[in-house]
Amino acid sequence: MTQDILQQEEVLRRGGHERGHARQQKLSRLSVRDRLHRLLDDDGSFIELGVWAGYEMYSEWGEVPAAGVITVVGSISGRLCMVVANDATVKAGAFFPQTVKKVLRAQRIAFQCRLPLVYLVDSAGVFLPMQDEIFPDEDDFGRIFRNNAVLSGAGIPQYAAIMGHCVAGGAYLPVLCDKIVMTEGSALYLAGPALVKAAIGQDADEEELGGAQMHSEISGTVDFKEPNDEACLERLRSLVATLPGDSLPTRDSTDTSNEVNNIYNLMPATGPYDVRDLLRCIVDRDSIQEYKADYGQTLVNAYARIGGTAVGIVASQKLNARSPSGEIQIGGVLYPDSVEKTARFIMDCNQSLIPLVFFQDVQGFMVGRDAEQAGIIRSGAKLVNVISNSVVPKITVIIGGSFGAGNYALCGKAFDPCFIFAWPNARYAVMGPDQAAETVLTVREKIAERRGEPYSTEEMESLREEIRSQYSNQSDIRYAAARGWVDGILAPHRTREFLILAMQTLQRQTPPNSFQVGVLQV
Repeated sequence: MTQDILQQEEVLRRGGHERGHARQQKLSRLSVRDRLHRLLDDDGSFIELGVWAGYEMYSEWGEVPAAGVITVVGSISGRLCMVVANDATVKAGAFFPQTVKKVLRAQRIAFQCRLPLVYLVDSAGVFLPMQDEIFPDEDDFGRIFRNNAVLSGAGIPQYAAIMGHCVAGGAYLPVLCDKIVMTEGSALYLAGPALVKAAIGQDADEEELGGAQMHSEISGTVDFKEPNDEACLERLRSLVATLPGDSLPTRDSTDTSNEVNNIYNLMPATGPYDVRDLLRCIVDRDSIQEYKADYGQTLVNAYARIGGTAVGIVASQKLNARSPSGEIQIGGVLYPDSVEKTARFIMDCNQSLIPLVFFQDVQGFMVGRDAEQAGIIRSGAKLVNVISNSVVPKITVIIGGSFGAGNYALCGKAFDPCFIFAWPNARYAVMGPDQAAETVLTVREKIAERRGEPYSTEEMESLREEIRSQYSNQSDIRYAAARGWVDGILAPHRTREFLILAMQTLQRQTPPNSFQVGVLQV
């Protein structure tokens, strides 16, 4: 499974069809990944977000690899930055709904972490056949430009390089940035020659309307005019170098207790495993201090360090345990004692300003008479409350299942993790395929019986398989990644590497407000 997904990712990273790449070459422009290679420092350490965005979502219009835009957190001239780069080989860099969502996510992370933003603009603008899903709403295309202004007001540097087309409403993005670089042969205008002719009857060519020379000499819109991509990218590196430097921890400041590649031996395809062994492959050697280790054992809470940075860890435990009364507690299920323990741990991390890392492999909350009488709803609400009001940075890694309210309680996407990653084997849905099939089938069976049209055995089995197949497809992590529910799919052995870089990114966050929670049910 892991190898299959990694191979598919490589295909997505190639971008559009060969004719798109040929067009870039004909125009003497670099591909988007060549641009990134020249812009980023050559230490190879960066986080790419949303590789799977738009995957299999726009089949009527053809494939849209990575939603036609690349977003990465990486180092430029020694400064961590967020880079947003259009891929002109994919539908001429046009914006689809998931393109917008991906750019907004990048801006949000940059705002939270106070990362300078660099935009490499090469886009035909909104994909017009889908304009009703891209243009009008509060979280659509216009929100990008609103965010440009808010980021600027917050003092977060923004740089724009126009390296191809930048047209219509999209033209506002670079002009709302602090500095604008533009290459010769590029175009920046609200309306192209054909639209100008249709609207006001005026004949004008692209250079007159929005060429690099015009904007650098006449309109004064552009700060730096460069002859080609290479010079443009070098200019960007020089501009970013003027920013105050980052003080970053060493990537490999300490080793792990277990080799990172041991993860594959520790994680069975099915069945129980001890998450503590897994954590020792990820955190710094001998840094784990487990909190209330003998209580509420279906969740592991621990203080540790990752790349020298102190963190609080909340991890699903897949080993079965026993409650104080001697009852079996199923690994991966949330019980009142483990949930109460974790709520208290998260409050403590907020009090001490310790970032939180969640490792999800959760089936959900325990159900039934005993759980309800023990106050499982009240306990769950308490955990949701403290996560919602947390002021420290949060990162979530889905290493197995992420089902139902368990997703919420362990900091799913709705609870604003700064980053959320998943392993290739991860599953993400309101419930598993088998449970969903039986639940939905029971409801439909009762409706059919009330109508006096009960299903035959063959119809029941066919319907069961149809529901199971639907949920199985929708819980595949690629389905979630395509829709932006996770930022990326990680090879398990790279988890530590990505978390170290993520921690370096989080160092730039503004000191949080004081930690306050609302009413806690007792």
